[in-house]
Amino acid sequence: MPPKRKAAAAAATATVETVEKPAPKKAKGKVWVPFDPSLPKNTKMPDPLEIKDEDKKEGVLTIASYNVAGLNASIKKGFSTYINAEDADIVCLQEHKVNAPLSTAVDDKVYKYRYWAFDEKKGYAGVAVFSKYKPSEITYGLPGYESNTRGRVISLTFPSFTLINTYVPNAGAELVRLGERQIFNGHMEKYIRSLQKKGVSVVWTGDLNVAHTRDDLARPDTNQRSAGFTIEERTDFSKILSASEDDASLPGLIDTWRYSNPEQKGHYTYYSFRFQARLKLIGWRLDYFCVTPDLLDKMVASKIRHECWGASDHVPLVLLLKDVTME
Repeated sequence: MPPKRKAAAAAATATVETVEKPAPKKAKGKVWVPFDPSLPKNTKMPDPLEIKDEDKKEGVLTIASYNVAGLNASIKKGFSTYINAEDADIVCLQEHKVNAPLSTAVDDKVYKYRYWAFDEKKGYAGVAVFSKYKPSEITYGLPGYESNTRGRVISLTFPSFTLINTYVPNAGAELVRLGERQIFNGHMEKYIRSLQKKGVSVVWTGDLNVAHTRDDLARPDTNQRSAGFTIEERTDFSKILSASEDDASLPGLIDTWRYSNPEQKGHYTYYSFRFQARLKLIGWRLDYFCVTPDLLDKMVASKIRHECWGASDHVPLVLLLKDVTME
C-alpha cells in the first residue's frame, strides 16, 4: 500500500508542476467618452448644407473665420458649399497655402474686396480676407516685424473696428520653434495695445494656435509640452486677455466664445485627420474671435459651426455683431 500512495503522490505532484498558470489579463485602457456626445461626427462637408441661424437677422454683421489647411484641397472637399451657405459679410481665411490670388476662391461679385497675404515659403501659411464692405485701410504683417509676419496677419480698418486676421505660428514638433512663437506673441500684443491706445475697437480672429485652458482640448494631461498647450503659449495668450502690464488703462481682450460658454467642455475647432479624431470627438479649440470690451454690447453671438467639418481639419466659426458701421 505505501508504494502505491507514493506513486499516487508523485503523480499528483507531477500534475501540479505541469499545469500552466493562465496568463494575466491585460488591463483595458480607459475608454474615451466625449464631453458632449451630441456633437456631429461627420467626416465630410454636408452637401447640401443649410445653416439655420436665428441670430442672423437683418442689420446683423456676420464675420466668419476658417483655417482651410490648404485652399486648393479645401475647395475640392466642400469649401464653397460652406461659403455659400454661410453667406458671411466678411470671411477670414488662414493657412491657404497658395502663392497667388485664387480667382475661384469666392464669387467676386459677392465679395468685391479681397485681400491676400502670402508667405515667402512656397505652399506654406498665408491669410486672406474677403469682404462685402470696403475697408478704409489695409495693413499687412505686424508693424516692426513685417518680414516675419507678412503671410500671417492682415488688418482691415472699418469705422467701428479694426479686424485682425491672424495665423499664429505653430511651436513645432519638440517645440523647436517655441522661441520664435513667443517673439511673435510679443509683437502681436504690442500691435493690439497700440490700437487700443488710439481708442480703436479691435476684433482679433484666426487660428491662434493655442488651447487656452484645460477645457479647450480633449486630453490636457498628456499634452502639457505639446505645441499649442505649453505654459509659455498659454501665458502669452493670457497677457492679451488681461489688462496691459505696461498700461493698466488698456483692458484685456475678451475670448467671445468662452465668454458666452464659460463652463462648456468638448467643443473644439480642430480635429486631426489622424486617429479617427473626428469620430471620437477628440479635438482642440485653437480658433478664436477676441474683442475689446467695448464691443461686447454689440455682440449678438459667437459660434462654432460644428457641422461644417470635412473641407479642412478645422471647422469655421462666426462672430455676429449689431449696430456697427461698416462704411
